[in-house]
Amino acid sequence: MKLQEFHARELLGAAGLPVPPGRVATTPGEVGVAARELLAAGAQGVVVKAQVLVGGRGKAGGVKLAATPEDAERAAGQILDMTIKGIVVRKVLVAPASDIRHEYYLGAVLDRAAQRILVMGSAEGGVEIEQVAREKPDAIVRVHAHPHLGLLDFQAREVALALGLTGPYLADAVAIAQGLVRVMIANDADLVEVNPLAIVRERAADGSERERLVCLDAKITLDDSALPRHPDLEARRDLDEEDPADTEAREQEINFIHLDGSIGCLVNGAGLAMTTMDLVKRAGGEPANFLDIGGGAKSDTVAAAMRLILEDPKVQVILVNIFGGITRGDEVARGLVEARAQQSRAVPMVVRIVGTNAEEAQRILREASFQTAESLEAAAEQAVAAGRAIGAAAGGAGR
Repeated sequence: MKLQEFHARELLGAAGLPVPPGRVATTPGEVGVAARELLAAGAQGVVVKAQVLVGGRGKAGGVKLAATPEDAERAAGQILDMTIKGIVVRKVLVAPASDIRHEYYLGAVLDRAAQRILVMGSAEGGVEIEQVAREKPDAIVRVHAHPHLGLLDFQAREVALALGLTGPYLADAVAIAQGLVRVMIANDADLVEVNPLAIVRERAADGSERERLVCLDAKITLDDSALPRHPDLEARRDLDEEDPADTEAREQEINFIHLDGSIGCLVNGAGLAMTTMDLVKRAGGEPANFLDIGGGAKSDTVAAAMRLILEDPKVQVILVNIFGGITRGDEVARGLVEARAQQSRAVPMVVRIVGTNAEEAQRILREASFQTAESLEAAAEQAVAAGRAIGAAAGGAGR
């Protein structure tokens, strides 16, 4: 689960990291009020930032500077309801404009291979870290945090010094790097990222100026499996930007991931689902999804899974592979019959069910004229063959 920037900034601020103030707004009028408050508090200008869970906001025109409340309202009018990478902007963040002297990248990510948190930093901030990794891999410093003690002092100093953050910025850089790891652990996050971490020049009320290190942008991705421990974070989920299919899958407790192929897969058990996808590929096809209905799935869960698969227009054939342990084969079969009766479009289906109540399941499927298979290999081959036949027929019709 990805958090919007303003939520991520709240978590960093709550952990004591230096984050500029900000206000969230959904209308130009609200933006004007927020800008007026920030300017009255001493800001030299404001920035209006689209709140969408995709990158490239600045290039798309979703980040604008404003010197007055009126300018901020006009900027909000241009940003709100615009579309960035297919996402409609429904809210913006209004924050003080910053006089940036230098930008850095600093982030903490879960390194599953090493089974530790990996802290990464680069002196080339303000751009996507993936671009830096491709073009200048040596420009990224990487340090694994201690699995129990977090990022140790000497490790944080190593990161800071590698970025060139010395002198008055060293202590702050160390505190921020260690803070990112604490935020990650406390919130069961997969990623906590600040880009840019920036040295900014600020003017005090007496007219004097100072420079300090500030977290200007924040990105946090949470581990969905840990969300039951964090109901407050679950409440921050932005349903406006979530695929409706993902929302329904979560509500039905179905593990569902979109892929790029044309063979829809409906399976019970994560391992069996992976095996099914492998056999589809071995037979020459491409799976359209990973879908695990879990153990003990009832007919209504099966029907919901079918709806999720059919919402993908690329799906040409559906392969159902059920091993009945806790899951009853006859329940699955009834769900398939019910789902087919509700299908919005006709899609061939190949079904393989073994295990608990498999004979009853076969009877139900035969009476409903389903295509069945005895083995998983045969089911995968039949599904791929059906897909090829559909593709050939479509090609012939096109000619």
